[in-house]
Amino acid sequence: MSRLQVVSGKGGTGKTTVAAALALALATEGKRTLLVEVEGRQGIAQLFETDALPYEERKIAVAPGGGEVYALAIDAERALLDYLQMFYKMGSAGRALKKLGAIDFATTIAPGVRDVLLTGKACEAVRRKDRGGRFVYDYVVMDAPPTGRITRFLNVNDEVAGLAKIGPIHNQAQAVMRVLKSPETAVHLVTLLEEMPVQETADGIAELRAARLPVGRIIVNMVRPRVLEEADLELVETVPRSSLARSLSSAGLGGARRGGHAERLVDPLLAQAEEYAERFALETEQRAVLADLGLPLHELPLFAEGMDLAGLYQLARNLRGQGVS
Repeated sequence: MSRLQVVSGKGGTGKTTVAAALALALATEGKRTLLVEVEGRQGIAQLFETDALPYEERKIAVAPGGGEVYALAIDAERALLDYLQMFYKMGSAGRALKKLGAIDFATTIAPGVRDVLLTGKACEAVRRKDRGGRFVYDYVVMDAPPTGRITRFLNVNDEVAGLAKIGPIHNQAQAVMRVLKSPETAVHLVTLLEEMPVQETADGIAELRAARLPVGRIIVNMVRPRVLEEADLELVETVPRSSLARSLSSAGLGGARRGGHAERLVDPLLAQAEEYAERFALETEQRAVLADLGLPLHELPLFAEGMDLAGLYQLARNLRGQGVS
């Protein structure tokens, strides 16, 4: 299993939820996982029902078996100060630059600098070791930008390494790309069983492969439960209305006389069945499209009442049950 797990997906597919569940799944059996956020939305804090994350690694959950999940909201300005101190020993000078607004300028205006800092901080966590020479984190899970810009986000260090031919910036960018383009990294795409998210997933995978970035798994989120089997769906258009009314009546749902309550239920039930049949056909078609992409495919259920902390742990169990560990 790759040590850096990058999770992307079209907006609205629940990629932050999947990233959090993946971090929990990987932390079981005594492992330690760092879950990093790079978009400044504090979505991780909301999912784990905790205070807004500061720019520090904070333990936010304990996984089954005693594992631990830490979280970090990476701030580009603070990451740049770390960078200046690490490579140029500019601790106090860097803080002075921040007061003058130069740090904000660099991370907001300079092309690519922000993404370089965000990916660099995550990769530093992947490579970090303790005094005994062991990795501090077994896994780092990144809640990354959406599919439409994930390739450029991850590949920006390649561009920077090409622009800065020598020096610490060049060396840092190359070190980051060695992690991102190695088996240490896997980029997972989250989607729904709908045409637009599936198409964006296919396009994103093609872009990642063209950039030689390692694609991991496809995770289909918010899958609705199967109510009827295909054989039952075939009966929807052929079942006689009178037979359906009698069946409803025998089940205690209204009287058997003409115009009774049971007959009034027939049209709404058939309409619901037809709607379900259409959705079933669409989802079957989209599953086939995803299967043709040649990647491991996993599915997570829809929580009709909304996601909470208990639901997050359930998703983690589902992922482990599907071999994601």
